[in-house]
Amino acid sequence: MCEASVFVIDGKQEKLVMKAVDILKVEEEGSLSLVDIFGEKKSLKGSVKALSLVEHKILIEEEN
Repeated sequence: MCEASVFVIDGKQEKLVMKAVDILKVEEEGSLSLVDIFGEKKSLKGSVKALSLVEHKILIEEEN
């Protein structure tokens, strides 16, 4: 499968936000929309800092 897990960078740690993410969409004003394979949706403010296709991992830096 090709889904990814999305993590938020919190200092030097990574906090899991959502598993099995199928869609990550950049919306207006720095908002990111996540949708997993079950249709669950989450939104957060931030920017993509790193993406590992091999590890199926997306790192997000949240805006305050």
